[in-house]
Amino acid sequence: MSSLFQQLPSIDKLLKQRELAPLITMFGHRAVVNVCRKFLEDARSQIKKTQTLPDIFLNQENLLTEIQRTLTIQQQVKIQPVHNLTGTVLHTNLGRALWAEAAQQAALLTMQENVALEYDLLAGERSHRDKYISELLCELTGAEAACVVNNNAAAVLLMLATFAAGKEVVISRGELIEIGGSFRIPDIMQQAGCKLIEVGTTNRTHLTDYRRAINENTAFLMKVHSSNYQICGFTHSVSEAELAQLGQEMNVPVVTDLGSGALVDLSQYGLPNEPTVQEKWQQGVDLISFSGDKLLGGPQAGIIVGKKEFIDQLQAHPLKRALRCDKVILAGLEATLRLYLQPEKLTEKLTSLQLLTQHVSVLHQQAEILKVRLENQLDFAYTVRVEQSQSQIGSGAQPLATLPSIAVTIEEKTSQKLTALLERFKQLPQPIIGRIEQNKLWLDLRSLANFERLLNTVEQL
Repeated sequence: MSSLFQQLPSIDKLLKQRELAPLITMFGHRAVVNVCRKFLEDARSQIKKTQTLPDIFLNQENLLTEIQRTLTIQQQVKIQPVHNLTGTVLHTNLGRALWAEAAQQAALLTMQENVALEYDLLAGERSHRDKYISELLCELTGAEAACVVNNNAAAVLLMLATFAAGKEVVISRGELIEIGGSFRIPDIMQQAGCKLIEVGTTNRTHLTDYRRAINENTAFLMKVHSSNYQICGFTHSVSEAELAQLGQEMNVPVVTDLGSGALVDLSQYGLPNEPTVQEKWQQGVDLISFSGDKLLGGPQAGIIVGKKEFIDQLQAHPLKRALRCDKVILAGLEATLRLYLQPEKLTEKLTSLQLLTQHVSVLHQQAEILKVRLENQLDFAYTVRVEQSQSQIGSGAQPLATLPSIAVTIEEKTSQKLTALLERFKQLPQPIIGRIEQNKLWLDLRSLANFERLLNTVEQL
């Protein structure tokens, strides 16, 4: 065994290899030393366990190649681009909404330059970082003021912590939702230090249920939009308009967690209807929270619009600073919101809406091209077809609604080969992510961001 240890080179000997000089120049001395040391440690461990020398130490050229490969991998960002062919356009696991080009450019500029983040150029003095977005949101929604934090869960937490700590919040049992990542409304209420008062039943809640629950310790009445599920059949719920009227009568604020955050009527594009922020404000709701990276089509953010007296209190709460967005997110969000000032151009400029409204005929043309490319790359064991598909909006929006789409399907008699193909797709320079249904791999074109880039990727199969 000692002779095997003696065959291992020292760090100094490795570093003196002429081939390592370019790597030291490219990656730095310390990084190269650390990788060499790790290879030697692994080799010593293998010798102790198996009394064999690792294969890469049998050939110096192979060893140097592995050192270079490891150094290169270390520099690769793991959050890498993928081709979304799942059919779910706003896929939470794949980053939700794609930023519009205007949002990308605005964000890039804030990375490269100093920006007037908390500085009023006209007044020449310090300003608030939410100022520009608040003005935009007021113009778009009609609300009096707005507040921006890092996601909608943070928005809900901030509202509860500001107004309901040590108090009671009344909510229907049918709206005690759980969304992805085990985010539960009752847990957030507990974290904020408020007491949850459940009213009604799972399927039926009436206005009298809310009325009976109100007392001197009630902070507000809360509605939560059940965007990721639906209760059907013998049901009844109280609208925001009814609840707002009760709130005004009893002098209790009404808050709505709208979630998806639609700012336009989606039905005009032939999409399933979602309640808009403007509708809730017009119905008399005092505070409305929603996401920036769902139907809004922008970066991840939690947005709260409503009455100025309440927004001012949110902005003054210590938790707001911990939850605030940075300059890049705010720039991307502002640029996204400015697209809504030109509603006729939204399907052209807002990427997520463009994907959702693509005509099936366009998807069919793309699918035919993709089918041919895949057939050229795969062996005869696979059957490749173009088929009708059903896609989803995603991120909890309209979970029962589907959109007509087109997919390329890949079928094989044995599930083992299909699994192997999936692994090949995931190992591509830009991995291809599809879905398995009916013992087929479905590559749904509706959720795809860049068709030409996909074709280039397929050529590397």
